[in-house]
Amino acid sequence: MSQQFLRVRGIRWAVRIYRLPRWAWQWTSPRMARIFAGYLLLWLFAMAIAYSLTHGIGTQLAVDEQQAARRYGVQPALVMAVVHAESGGNPYAVSNKGALGLMQATADKFRPGQDPFSPVTNLDVGTRYLAAMLKEFHGDLRLALAAYNAGPGAVHRYGGIPPYPETQAYVREVLRFYRKLLRQGD
Repeated sequence: MSQQFLRVRGIRWAVRIYRLPRWAWQWTSPRMARIFAGYLLLWLFAMAIAYSLTHGIGTQLAVDEQQAARRYGVQPALVMAVVHAESGGNPYAVSNKGALGLMQATADKFRPGQDPFSPVTNLDVGTRYLAAMLKEFHGDLRLALAAYNAGPGAVHRYGGIPPYPETQAYVREVLRFYRKLLRQGD
């Protein structure tokens, strides 16, 4: 900071001149401005992608769930409940056991060339498997959900819901959310 004097109509005024300290010069350089602008553009681009993923997929997802549910004769609320429990609506979810996408279907359920991360494909494959489990267990929703999670062999072996804590919690969660969706539909 320095002090300069200014004369206006014979009166001497003290004017303080403020300068940036030397360490702050680097933040005001054209190079730093370009770097900041680049990061700002990257951030805006990321926000645009995040918005489009959450709003674009989210609005279309309900329609795709209903179409898959109608195709295989499963209630749409049940498909929504399974999607909620399996992936939370994330079409790019991957479990530690290799299950993929919205309905966490395993890779062996997809035909060659099918994209497991495509919401439409994943909903179709997952809903078809859920319908098969409902048919195999004669419409018993609890057993079908347990088989969807732990496999039909485990349900047959134990003669009911397997004693796995993960599967028992899964069945409770799906049924709770399913009932909630049915109440909202009324």
